[in-house]
Amino acid sequence: MSGHSKWSTIKHKKGAADAKRGKIFTKLIKEITVAARMGGGDPEANSRLRHALINARSQNMPKDTYERAIKKGTGDLEGVNYEEIVYEGYGPGGVAVLVECLTDNRNRTIADVRHAFGKAGGNVGTSGCVAWMFDKKGLITVNKKDATEETLMEVALEVGAEDIKDEGDCFDIIMDPADFDAVKDAIDAANIKFEAAEITMIPQTLTELKGEEAGQMLKFMDVLDDLDDVQKFYSNADISDETLDAMS
Repeated sequence: MSGHSKWSTIKHKKGAADAKRGKIFTKLIKEITVAARMGGGDPEANSRLRHALINARSQNMPKDTYERAIKKGTGDLEGVNYEEIVYEGYGPGGVAVLVECLTDNRNRTIADVRHAFGKAGGNVGTSGCVAWMFDKKGLITVNKKDATEETLMEVALEVGAEDIKDEGDCFDIIMDPADFDAVKDAIDAANIKFEAAEITMIPQTLTELKGEEAGQMLKFMDVLDDLDDVQKFYSNADISDETLDAMS
């Protein structure tokens, strides 16, 4: 499995992504606000905002909610100024972990992140210590019931996709971030439903975790999910389906 798909499967199986819609909205609102502040409120001219709105709509965020977040970002409404910070470190079993944060209080955020790493038996490292293990890529995931590999190759490779990976019950379309919009537009034009579409960090290699370390990693994910300042996190942890099933 590719690193990201394995990571997504782990999160999906443990139910972290679906159980906390309120927190998902909070994180999306922050991202929309920052994107609008940095690149303006027009999603056609601001790719970061455009991608944030795609994610917001996929979570059924009400229109007035994301429009208010845009206005806070552009200054039309009073809002909070958030700072972007990326922390790098090592989790259980020495796995590489990247944590992307948006915060209005750097001291609070680093204290929370350090505590999360320490509780999992890991530690926060220096800038650059694990980032080199990941590649920034565009990723679109399509369930096999919605398209064949041949169809996806015809549609996606034509407009810049680098690879299509068979991930069991779905296909992962991987591309350079610069080609993300073109590939997504082609998927939309072909009326192919997708399960996820995002710019993400894909690990170059995976580190398998078993037993106690696998359990620590799952708890670590829960803690990071619960931190309001954490937007996204990535890891090269690999936990087998058998281990996941045994823990569920």
